[in-house]
Amino acid sequence: MDDAKQLEEANAAFYDAFARQDLAAMDALWARESPVACIHPGWPALDDRGDVMASWRAILGDLPGEDGPEVACADPRSTVSGKMGFVICKELVGPHKLLATNVFVREDDGQWRLVHHHAAPVYADEAPLDETPKRSLN
Repeated sequence: MDDAKQLEEANAAFYDAFARQDLAAMDALWARESPVACIHPGWPALDDRGDVMASWRAILGDLPGEDGPEVACADPRSTVSGKMGFVICKELVGPHKLLATNVFVREDDGQWRLVHHHAAPVYADEAPLDETPKRSLN
């Protein structure tokens, strides 16, 4: 299997763990050999693995049987460069549409693992660059 396909499978596993609220699977997907960071919508940047996993415990919940929002990944676009790869996708969480970037590294065991996840709200759908509202920096 080629690197791009493996990267896409790792990204799909991330959203599967998220949707199933599976903290053990989520933990297994995050890098142990490389520094990690995570930016959830409305949260401060997290740049410590312990803090990142604590955030996922809070999001996924520790209460068995508690239903979380539906989560899905749409329109993933992956790029691989050596031992690093990233996926840009739409992240659908309940009624909310976010834009997400998931950055992975291939660790020494050969597995793609997350080093960075960033999700942010989308306020415009696929606006062409020449139609994107311009803001003055003054």
